[in-house]
Amino acid sequence: MNWLNASFGLFGEHVLWTDLIGNVLSLAVVWLAMRKTLWTWPTQLVGAALLLAASLHAHVPGNALKQVLFCVLALFGWAMWIRGRSAEQGLVVRQATARERALLIGVLVLGTAVVAQLFVHLDWLKIAWSPWANAYIFVGSAVATFAQSRALVDFWVIWVLVDLVGVPLALKSGLYVSGAVYGIFFVMVMVGFRNWLKESRDVRVPQNKAVTA
Repeated sequence: MNWLNASFGLFGEHVLWTDLIGNVLSLAVVWLAMRKTLWTWPTQLVGAALLLAASLHAHVPGNALKQVLFCVLALFGWAMWIRGRSAEQGLVVRQATARERALLIGVLVLGTAVVAQLFVHLDWLKIAWSPWANAYIFVGSAVATFAQSRALVDFWVIWVLVDLVGVPLALKSGLYVSGAVYGIFFVMVMVGFRNWLKESRDVRVPQNKAVTA
């Protein structure tokens, strides 16, 4: 399995191929999510598996656990979007209700506090930098992906909040490709948010708004 640790030099730094390809697929996920295609989820599954390998190599357990969770949530989201596709109106994009937003924020805050304490007290995890930052990214990514599976416009906003911490953490951990990709993510996420928000405000849901294959 030496190929999992294969790397190349770039500006004097070693860049893992798993980190590069995984992040390219992550960018593809954002583009596919904007189009609401089912290919969003298998692409996310493969990308998460590659980034899991990169995170383990870089000794970033918080990010590694996040990728494991992504694999599980990708399967869940895939099933949810298939169900939405089979519905009469297709997958309907909508804004979260006040109750749903309160729940998402509550899980993000409480979950971060709980996971941070686990990172602090579980020595075998060997958190290299800021257990709280790792916990926030872990929980925030999970919350965003869950909201995405429910076709909630709010998931784009959560991703922006996660990226604000993800950039310095990735750079600090030596995952330079991941750090650079976060900047591209920000632009794509803003476009995705604009498109989904516009669609959610449309009273009628045309047939061509259904999930595509």
